[in-house]
Amino acid sequence: MKKMFLLTVIPLCFLHIAFSQDGKLIEQTEYNYTDSVIGVVESIIPGIRADVEKTRFYRITYLSDGLKVKGYLATPKDGTKHPCIIYNRGGSREFSAINDRNFLRWIGRMAGAGYVVVASQYRGNAGGEGKEEYGGKDLNDVLNLMPLLSSIKEADTSRIGMFGLSRGGMMTYLVLTKTTKIKAAVVLSGLADLPQAREARPDIDSVWSLMIPDYNTRREEVLKQRSVTHFADRMYKSTPILIVQGTGDWRVPAGQVIDLAKKLYEVKQPFRFILYEGGQHSMIEHTKDFYEQTINWFNDYLRDGKKWPDLKPHGE
Repeated sequence: MKKMFLLTVIPLCFLHIAFSQDGKLIEQTEYNYTDSVIGVVESIIPGIRADVEKTRFYRITYLSDGLKVKGYLATPKDGTKHPCIIYNRGGSREFSAINDRNFLRWIGRMAGAGYVVVASQYRGNAGGEGKEEYGGKDLNDVLNLMPLLSSIKEADTSRIGMFGLSRGGMMTYLVLTKTTKIKAAVVLSGLADLPQAREARPDIDSVWSLMIPDYNTRREEVLKQRSVTHFADRMYKSTPILIVQGTGDWRVPAGQVIDLAKKLYEVKQPFRFILYEGGQHSMIEHTKDFYEQTINWFNDYLRDGKKWPDLKPHGE
């Protein structure tokens, strides 16, 4: 009996040690951008070269639920403390996985504006351990980036924001039900209602069924659990959200995001909704204005701690 007790306790001890190290940065490799990659991104975002010159870029490996997860990191070169942004990528598995070029495209302006930016590939991707669950346990891979930032000397962890793209928008909304530490968030073309998305794109069943646990037995339930239109009232009101959507987006039809805006208004969630005419999923037609809106939002509510105005009807 004593031996059996010891055999039970020892694995539990190792499990506790592994989980207690969540967010530990175990590998950080700096890399430099070539002129050719900068040129490609500069054709979309003029002036990005200046942002590159002010920033250091790293590929990272960190621990999440005891798993080795891959990601990316960007820090300003001046060596002083800066507010932080967690970037939540879109797609799943290797589709839209972060690479050097798209990391620069999506976070270059933010890093150049004076933010430490960190991102996860989510478990099981890009050589990482575990299996992605599309808003299940892989949500911890995002949450564990917050303790990781504590090990970055340039990171001011009292000021953490979040940027979510597409599926990363879904991850952002889920995070906002778990923590009050996110001071401001921006969601671009964010997946808001998975049942609606499935109706518009039935072929996505073949993707979600491979990742989401219990998908084939509890499909409606697990999809609603990941849909902010069904939990809008559970997000913390301390985080103002900038929601950006295009009317020409076929991956995330604007209708579901308009429905979300109505729900957020009803529950008095601090938010601003920008609907760009003809904007596609990547918002490439409105790149300049979108980035200005994003940087201004983070500058106001994350960097400067601007207070949200009174939402009650008032005035003359």
